[in-house]
Amino acid sequence: MKQPKKNRHTNAFILLFLQESSPAYGARILSGLQADLPYCLTDSPSVYRALQEMEEKQWVTSSWQTPETGPPRKWYEITPLGQSALHDYALDIAQRKANF
Repeated sequence: MKQPKKNRHTNAFILLFLQESSPAYGARILSGLQADLPYCLTDSPSVYRALQEMEEKQWVTSSWQTPETGPPRKWYEITPLGQSALHDYALDIAQRKANF
């Protein structure tokens, strides 16, 4: 039996997380996904690849923040284009679910 793609909906889940918890940095996004999704099949490299891809598509914006202590962090926020993409993902997932 063919296995489903491991990271098929990573972008959708990240956008949903950012809609509910924006802004957030990469490690916070990953830990949120792992806490909220019972079958989180994503890892750190796939989250950062997805964030980079979504930034190129202008679905998210980012800014660097350097705290007085600790490392600088790149914070991400969902954009109106990202909210539109999230809506499209939701429709696609609902249609796939209906097919079952």
